[in-house]
Amino acid sequence: MWFVIGDYLAGMLVGAITALSVRMVIWPGMDMVIAMIIGMGIGTLIHFVLGLLLSPLIGMFSAMIPGSLIGMYGGMFFGMRDSMHAGSRTLQAALAVGAIFGAIVVAGVQYYDRTLRGAIVDTGE
Repeated sequence: MWFVIGDYLAGMLVGAITALSVRMVIWPGMDMVIAMIIGMGIGTLIHFVLGLLLSPLIGMFSAMIPGSLIGMYGGMFFGMRDSMHAGSRTLQAALAVGAIFGAIVVAGVQYYDRTLRGAIVDTGE
């Protein structure tokens, strides 16, 4: 139970910090392709650093796989959003969107992992 909560909190942290960092670097009117490339780079660096820091607590798979998707795609999405000056108007709203995006990605990765592994039955042996 605690590891699942930790997985979601880690994903939400990566998403929120990625959204904050991209918001600080990308300005409205910036070329969207350049903004997406910069956002992807920022998100990848953030996921790498936070993933290495969080992996002793929640495990390497739980930190790095969702974190890489959150950092890379979130950075691109947030860079595109901020270059168009669309979506989140305040910094708190941008952080909330980043955290929600992180939680959704973690849920998707956990669902995919369970689908691949199948049902696990504890026999008590």
